[in-house]
Amino acid sequence: MNPRPSAEPARSASVLLAAMAVLIGLAGVALAVAGAWLIALGGSWYYLVAGLGLAAAALLLRRGGGAGLMVYAAVVLLTLAWALWEVGLDWWPMAARGDVFFVIGLLLLTPWVARALALRNAAGVGSARAVLGVVLVAFLVAAVFSWMRDPRRIEGILPPADATAATASAPAGPTAAADEWTAYGGTGFGQRYSALDQITPQNVSQLEEAWHFRTGDVRGQPGDPEETTFEVTPLKIGGRLFLCTPHQSVIALDATTGQQVWRYTPQIARPLALQHLTCRGLSYYPGAAAAPSAGSASASASPAACDAKLFMPTADGRVIALDPASGQPCPAFGGGAGQIDLWKNMPNVKAGSYYSTSPPVVTRSLLIVGGTVLDNVSTKETSGVIRAFDANTGALVWNWDSGNPEDTAPIAADRTYTANSPNSWSISSVDEALGLVYVPMGNQPPDQWGGARSEGAKKYSSAVVALDLATGRVRWSFQTVHHDLWDYDVPAQPSLVDLRVGSETVPALVQPTKQGELFVLDRRNGKPILPVNERAAPQGAAAGDVTAPTQPSSALSFDPPALKPSDMWGATVFDQLACRIAFHRLRYEGRFTPPSTEGSLIHPGNFGVFNWGGVAVDPRRQIVFVTPASLAFVSRLVPRADATSLYVQGKERPNDSLPALNENFGAPFAVKLSAFTSVLGLPCQAPPWGYVAAADLRTGRVAWMHKNGTVRDSSPLPLPFAMGVPNLGGPIMTAGGVAFLSGTLDQFVRGYDVNDGRELWRSRLPAGGQATPMTYRGADGRQYLLVVAGGHGSLGTRTGDHVIAYALPRR
Repeated sequence: MNPRPSAEPARSASVLLAAMAVLIGLAGVALAVAGAWLIALGGSWYYLVAGLGLAAAALLLRRGGGAGLMVYAAVVLLTLAWALWEVGLDWWPMAARGDVFFVIGLLLLTPWVARALALRNAAGVGSARAVLGVVLVAFLVAAVFSWMRDPRRIEGILPPADATAATASAPAGPTAAADEWTAYGGTGFGQRYSALDQITPQNVSQLEEAWHFRTGDVRGQPGDPEETTFEVTPLKIGGRLFLCTPHQSVIALDATTGQQVWRYTPQIARPLALQHLTCRGLSYYPGAAAAPSAGSASASASPAACDAKLFMPTADGRVIALDPASGQPCPAFGGGAGQIDLWKNMPNVKAGSYYSTSPPVVTRSLLIVGGTVLDNVSTKETSGVIRAFDANTGALVWNWDSGNPEDTAPIAADRTYTANSPNSWSISSVDEALGLVYVPMGNQPPDQWGGARSEGAKKYSSAVVALDLATGRVRWSFQTVHHDLWDYDVPAQPSLVDLRVGSETVPALVQPTKQGELFVLDRRNGKPILPVNERAAPQGAAAGDVTAPTQPSSALSFDPPALKPSDMWGATVFDQLACRIAFHRLRYEGRFTPPSTEGSLIHPGNFGVFNWGGVAVDPRRQIVFVTPASLAFVSRLVPRADATSLYVQGKERPNDSLPALNENFGAPFAVKLSAFTSVLGLPCQAPPWGYVAAADLRTGRVAWMHKNGTVRDSSPLPLPFAMGVPNLGGPIMTAGGVAFLSGTLDQFVRGYDVNDGRELWRSRLPAGGQATPMTYRGADGRQYLLVVAGGHGSLGTRTGDHVIAYALPRR
């Protein structure tokens, strides 16, 4: 008799068992060694115990019989118990702890492994397989229950509109028609709210693409920095849309058809040492003529050329005034040049190191301009001065320099503004009735070391500052972070709304921050409407620096909970363990842990809970729709030997290249900043990383909060897992009860029921939608939703040049 037919399967089973034993043994050794390291750092004993258990199971599997399966079952049961104790029924943290064990357990239950075990020693194989099967079923049941739960989800319903509050607040706001979008945030109040109500929760699912325009301007041209982004929110004036592109072209489109009307492309001086190349939007000055009717396709043409104006900030430090009718520069503006030079009277002039990425504020007579400076390059940057120009002539009216805050009269021709002062790179808001412009301030470079900051920087860094429209003098300021060492500059436009507080209507300002606070202030004087408390902050700054003893915290806050070792995450137990080791090796004492030479964990990181997209405010319902995100970063100070060497990168670079962003020339420390990620490139903190939420502004109560977005476009495989991903780009709300958002890292625009947060509609975008949408009424009477999809360089979302309008089907 030939034994080969029966011997071959046995030999294959034996090889499989040996391979499984080796695999489990190696996993056990890795867990045990790394687990011992974790214990030495003060961490959990689980990994050492589990690693030893796996090693024992591997040895016993080699001998055959059921003992190896029993030990492996014990390790799986220990893992299940430990996971439930640490994270409860929370799917993604559980999956990271148990996925490898579960898959290996299934392989151990295969008939081939059972045959090989029985051939070596038949004792107890059947019962051991049954025990392991029961343990795996228990793990599966726990996983199923955890998949159906969302422990961080807040369910609720927002309060209905308060008729008294709505009536009181309506007249105080700007008077743009409901079917227009005349400023970046809708109006100068920055509410990102539209009174249009054609799109409702009942019909939003019927939205369809109405037209699709391609600008032809994409990232990848010579000299483009990594952060070349299409972040624009277009304006809608009369029958036209006006937008700018990353490379500074200005385009006018027919708002109803999407057809190009004109295009203007200025000549930009090159080369530019840019960190960012973007244009978030244009500003519109209606001029002295009466506002045009909303329905006319040619309504943007003003009676006199350049009576109305569009203002375009350029990457080489200018503001150009354009005629909305023709797209041509306005010759009378700027002394006949059609533009103003923002480098005038500036110190430390370096091409590309200063310009306005955000649209200026426009009032009845003024153009108010801030700008961004190079971040964390040196201590000898240009000034962050805020300037007001005559909107008709371009003449300087006043300048507010935080290094010389009392002297706001136009600067003399032979003087310069204060160098290296805090800047305002984001969007300001304005209340002309109160005569105030509200400016969100950044920090004085460098961000992570403040040992040599000026008095003006100490007072006005990371603050919202109210300036008098007539004089530029400070009426009040509110600092959101004291002695900011975390790049927690004020990133978002303040949203202005009149709140009904008790029997009184209070003009309010809602200021989102990177650290997750929403400060609700009386915009007349900066006093808190919702309580603000000072809380003790971690101490121990780097040499030569100090930390503030306390930091402000608002009653309305989306500050993420402090990280714990159990919050560490990964695709498997192995990279999850590596993240725990990294966590214990970093300095971390909660929010506001100072940067350090050993490396500090900064949570939330400088990506922010909120960023330049801001929030949406409904003035009638007195509510706010927000998109909080939470990603941890690592900040490591690197002592500098001198003020000139390229230090952080550790390699030679061409003389004409932009220094590394975190060199901090002139400071005692450079800084290395990076996201806190695993060896696989995944965030070390467990998801969700992004939410949508809504709150009552009068009480500070969060009504609902849901994770938002998938990892479809962030993972190697297009997996549509709804894990909750960060957002960059703001939301809008409408009177129809629907909010819209396109900025999540997956390529979708979504519509939500404002009442309870349910996602009602989504549409796939051809590129990343890292911009804030807007909405308007077309000449055909339909309400349009407009989305810009062009991607974001530093986020790695898909590049594009798309402007897409959605509307309900024609009746």
